Amino acid sequence: MPLDHSVIGVESAPHERTWTAKDTMLYALGVGAGTAELEFTTEKGQRVLPTFAVLAAQAPGRRLGGFDPAMLVHAEQGFELHRELPAAGGVRTTSKVTGIYDKGSGALVTSEARAVDLDTGDLVISSYSSVFIRGEGGFGGQRGPRDSWAAPDRAPDHKVTYSTYPEQALIYRLSGDYNPLHSDPEFAARAGFDRPILHGLCTYGLTGRALLHAVAGSDPARFKAMSGRFSSPVFPGESLTVSIWADGTNVLFRTAKDDGTVVIDRGRATIG
Repeated sequence: MPLDHSVIGVESAPHERTWTAKDTMLYALGVGAGTAELEFTTEKGQRVLPTFAVLAAQAPGRRLGGFDPAMLVHAEQGFELHRELPAAGGVRTTSKVTGIYDKGSGALVTSEARAVDLDTGDLVISSYSSVFIRGEGGFGGQRGPRDSWAAPDRAPDHKVTYSTYPEQALIYRLSGDYNPLHSDPEFAARAGFDRPILHGLCTYGLTGRALLHAVAGSDPARFKAMSGRFSSPVFPGESLTVSIWADGTNVLFRTAKDDGTVVIDRGRATIG
């Protein structure tokens, strides 16, 4: 069954989501924060990692048509925070598919979401994402916009290395992403992997931690926006290095494995 292009531009029904202090602590643990980041992993003066915004703004998506879910991978993710997130809170989110693009070997489906405060209706999070569905291209559609991102012609201003651990996907999935691609070896094999891979948003959260501490002074209130493209899978247990180029409030970054394989590319962040 081909993808359903009639969903493009149709706004979803509002979806309410609340979270507790335990949820935001569990998220911090899931993206690798630990005893050196107690302001995010314990209740003492608790603050929230900015990348939790991506989870807070998630809402049930529209059915795109019939395809093998093992062929779907997260391609890009971005968000803008309009205010710092509280340790416990709630939002009301509406979302829509903004495009379905023909990449030949597959289809790129782009979406956006807006999350507002449950009580005031003020905008809290703007979120942008895309997924790539292998085998669903070739329908003759537009290829989509091009990105002119390029790494500066100088050494990074900061390089931060974090190690993931073998059980990390099993902890991160408790924040709500139970896709068996990240836990079930048989399902992962169907997708072409010899073992389960780490969630892309876990790698994204780890990268956000590096940006927060390297260029935002560990202050979530200064962290305004972040976006990046997932370019290669990560296996739990691998080490990742975030290379960061800062130019005032504008920041570029790239995340790579020890062998140089880039796993998040075309990264941008805005720091206040």
